[in-house]
Parts: sequence; structure tokens; C-alpha cells
Amino acid sequence: MLLEHINQPSDIKKLSVEELGTLAAEIRQFLIETLSVTGGHHASNLGVVELTIALHYCYNSPKDKLIFDVGHQAYVHKILTGRMDRFDTLRKYKGLCGFVKRSESEHDVWEAGHSSTSLSAAMGMALARDLKGEKNKVVAIIGDGALTGGMAFEALNHIGAEKKNLTVILNDNEMSIAPNVGAMHNYLSKIRSDRHYLRAKDEVEMLLKKIPAIGGKLAKTAERMKDSLKYMMVPGILFEELGFTYLGPIDGHDLPLIIETLNQANNVTGPVLIHVITTKGKGYLPAENDSHKWHGISPYKIESGQMLKAAGVPMYTEVFGETLIELAEQDKRIVAVTPAMPSGSGLIPFSKQFPDRMIDVGIAEQHAATMCAALALEGMKPVFAVYSTFMQRAYDQIVHDICRQNANVIFAVDRAGFVGADGETHQGVYDIAFMRHIPNVVMMMPKDENELRHMMKTALEYNDGPIAIRYPRINGRGVALDKELKPIPIGTWEKVREGEDYAIIAIGPMVQLAEEAADQLKKEGVKVAVVNARFIKPLDEKMLLELAQSGTKMIVLEEASEAGSLGSAVLEFYAKQGIDDAVVRLIGIPDIFVEHGSINEQRQEVGLTLEAVVQEVKSLIPVNRYNYGKTSNPL
Repeated sequence: MLLEHINQPSDIKKLSVEELGTLAAEIRQFLIETLSVTGGHHASNLGVVELTIALHYCYNSPKDKLIFDVGHQAYVHKILTGRMDRFDTLRKYKGLCGFVKRSESEHDVWEAGHSSTSLSAAMGMALARDLKGEKNKVVAIIGDGALTGGMAFEALNHIGAEKKNLTVILNDNEMSIAPNVGAMHNYLSKIRSDRHYLRAKDEVEMLLKKIPAIGGKLAKTAERMKDSLKYMMVPGILFEELGFTYLGPIDGHDLPLIIETLNQANNVTGPVLIHVITTKGKGYLPAENDSHKWHGISPYKIESGQMLKAAGVPMYTEVFGETLIELAEQDKRIVAVTPAMPSGSGLIPFSKQFPDRMIDVGIAEQHAATMCAALALEGMKPVFAVYSTFMQRAYDQIVHDICRQNANVIFAVDRAGFVGADGETHQGVYDIAFMRHIPNVVMMMPKDENELRHMMKTALEYNDGPIAIRYPRINGRGVALDKELKPIPIGTWEKVREGEDYAIIAIGPMVQLAEEAADQLKKEGVKVAVVNARFIKPLDEKMLLELAQSGTKMIVLEEASEAGSLGSAVLEFYAKQGIDDAVVRLIGIPDIFVEHGSINEQRQEVGLTLEAVVQEVKSLIPVNRYNYGKTSNPL
């Protein structure tokens, strides 16, 4: 096997183009077999096998900068840069990251778990190269979906204006290309990138302009004719007008053609955009037939494509989607909005039942947020279904357009808390900190899936401004679901365990952890109250005052950043009230980025465990207060 001898990019440069085709087949088979065990981003990686091989064949990484947008389609890049022997650890705790990771390899020059950043990064690296007087190449690889992000257009505009030497690979995996059309486009690409043609064109224009009286007019006429022909014949006219030389579209699975086109691009001065057509899931029929399902997958059976994930208690996301349908049947004002995540946000059933009330804006969180504000101001009930980590991208719009105008937008904040294998770029642990300080917004988090349903009813009936429901990327607790939905009074907490002297104030999945800790401590003679702090904003000030006045020592337990989240809010409240003797300890996520692994492993790493919570409560108990069994040892 050729693949066994590939340990670094220079190894593939020793192969013939025919051998590269064999290598592509071996890599594709390796991915199919490995991902059937580990899971991961499947379809997108199978689609870029030939493209990634060609990039490493034509460029010299890491001197030449290969910048992958998002980074989850870089598995082939990882294989070619010496990490194939670690693929059994993919997305596992302390294992190989599912995204590009600078600490893993010198060949990973840019990290991204969010889309549409590669072009700005490429411009920055091209500017740095020129300022340092270096000669390396800069190549950005971006998908057609990521190109819908506003940041990508901002970068295209700047790159085209500055005329820096860099190459953009547009990996278009949603279009097909007919052979006869492709042949013409490839021919045009070849002519327009040929250095002799480009030089001759410039010389003719200069010669025309030197002719007295009529030369300038002839040059302008020739320019207009050229532009007219370009509009008729060149498919990438938008990119041409932005200042790029456009090459393509080309077949992204034709290795000789990709290599030839990359070499052509190196002959062009200024920015080049190469339009590459690829097929998601290439080489594995189940993934080709349903690339959305096979975008990110759990382990599966290779022969059938059947996922091995065990069925059981539904995830919070599923409960959200089903409940939204129930509410939408009763209220025609409800409109679901998603930034390119209809499946991940549980909205596919909603889209089938209410196609006119389902709006997928693409990877455009900023646009989605402002559009939701306008929908709300016009009397609709927009439900902005967005992952916590992606909502970060619309922060200004949340502040300026939604909260400032007090628009009645419902935020359905999915993936709140740890997310597991996707790791640090996707952790949903910062949204409380960046939202709760904004005026007008209400924030809630349910202790279980049944409470989620009631919170959705609460949000629907709330008419005084923006309201957010955050819920985790886990299965529910398996509780019974009430058929009748009732709104929860805004800003009210509930005690789910009574206690004496000590209380654990918790939100979301941490309520269950707090209950387990209270049950264990009860066996040891310590009665601990558990409070479901279901409203993060506003706080239940009445309960907080009662806890402080009774001398109760408190622990705030949350799967969110300690800085700025619920614990901070509780401390701020007591400080503002001048209550100096309140004892409050925080258990949350410290000031670090938590990397990929299972959610349980991530919780273990930061101390969100039963043992840690029990020990924290015990640390509050005065020495010699309690004795256990026949021993006289204090806690």
C-alpha cells in the first residue's frame, strides 16, 4: 500500500500522478473504515481527498500556508502530515482533534471551528509575508456554504482591492457540472491564466493607447467588448469584478486537472479563485445519497451505513423540535429561523409541516439575528434556533438590534454547556456571560426535558422583549412529559430538595448532579437544599434574600464559565444588597478552554463531578459538627 509510506507531504511528491490516484483510493477506504469506529465529520472529508492530495503535491507545507475554513474537512490533510497512526484517537479525550489544531502539527497554520474565517486569515498571512519580504504561497480552502458568511464577503472585497498574491479554492459540493460545459470552462481557464496571453493582452492595450487621437477610444472600445464577452462566457464574473482571476469550475475528483489548474494559478499575478466541484461523501454510497445526515456521524456499520448509536431517551433538541410544532399549530405567528442548522437544531420535522414558516438563512448568524428583530417588531414570534457557540457570531446584532429595540425574539440556544467531541471551538459555556448583562433580555435553563416544554410555552406567552432558553447537547432525564403546557412565572426558582444550613443552587443538567450530591450527603447526616435556578436572569431575589437571612451557606453549580455566569450574578446581587456575610462558593468552568473528549471527561477535568460537589459542601461544615456511624472523625 502506498499510504503506509506517506509520513509527510514530501513523500507524495515522489509519486507519479497515476500513483496519486491509487493513494486517493487508499485514503478514502482508510477514512471509511476508521470513521466507522470513531465517528466524525464524514461526507465533507470523503469529498476533498483528491483536492487535498493535489494541494500537498503542488505546494510546500508548512512554508506555503494551507488555510482550511472551519477545519473539520482536514482529515486528509492530517493523514498526509504524519498523523495517520493516531486516527483511532480522533475526537477522543487527549486524542487527535477533529479540527485543524496548531499544537498538533506545524502544518496546521490556522485553527477554526466556525466558518468563513479562512479568507481573512489568508489576507493576514499574505500581508505578513510581503511585509517580511518572504516568497511563500498562501492558499485558502473555503466551501460554498462558508462563502455565505458575511465575513467571507468582507475579505473578498479587501483581497480584490489590495491585489495580493494568494489563491482561494472554492470547494463547491452542492453543484453538478456537465462534461461539455466543463470542457469549455477548462479551456477558458487555461487561456486566461496563461502567462503569455496575459502579457500579450497588456501589451496590446498599451500599444492602442499610444496611437494619437483614436488610440484611447479604441482601447476603451476593446475594453467594453472584452467585458461584454466576459459577461457572456465567464461563469465567475462576480469574482472577476471583485478583482480575482477566476479559474473553473473544474472537477474536484480529477487529480491531473486539479494539479494542472493549481500550477496555472501560480502563473497569475494577484488573487486567484479556483472553483472546484466536489461530491460530499464521494466513494461511499450512503454518504453520497444523504450528505446532510453524514456530515457528522457516530460509529456505523460499513456494509449498511446503519448508525450504532443506541436508541433511548430523546435528546433535548428533539423535544424542542416536537414542542415547537405543537406550539406552531396553535399560534400562526411562530416562525423558525436557523443559520444552516435545520437538522442539528431539530427543525427538519417543523420544516416539513410548516415550510413557509421555516427560514434557513445559511451560515449568516448576524443576518438571522437582525432579521428576527424585524420579524418580532412586525408582530411575528421568531424562534432563533442556534447553537450557543454560533450565537457568539451575532453578538452585536443581539445587543444593537434585538435587545436595544426590546424585540420579542425567542432564542433557542442549543448545545449549551459542554458539547463533547467537537471540543473547545464549540463549547457552549460563554453565552450566559455575554448575554445576561444586556438590558431587556430574560434567560432560562430547564432542569429536564419536561421543564423545557413549559419554558417554550413561557417564551411564547412572554411579550415584553427578548427571551432565551438554553439547553444541552445530551439526552433528557427520561421524565414524563406533561400534555398541558403552562407558563412559568418569570424570575422564579424552585426548591427540589429541602435542607438545613446548606444549599446547592444549580441550573440545567447540574440540578441532577446537585440532587445526587444531596442524596449522598443525606446518608451522612447532612441535609442540603437543592435549588433549581431555572431563571438566570432575572434572579429570584426573594429566595436569595431568604437563603442569606437564614445563614444558609451556598454553592452555585453550573456548566458554564465561572466568570460572568450565574455564580457571578449571585455574588453581584449580594454585594449590591450590602450583604457581606453571605457564604457563596462557585463550581463552574475555570478560565481555560476545555478540549475535545466525552462530556463526562470534560466535566471530570474541571471538577463538575459528584465527588467534587460533595467535598465542596463538606468543606463548608464546621469541624466536629457531624460524626458518622461509630467513628468520631469529623468531615
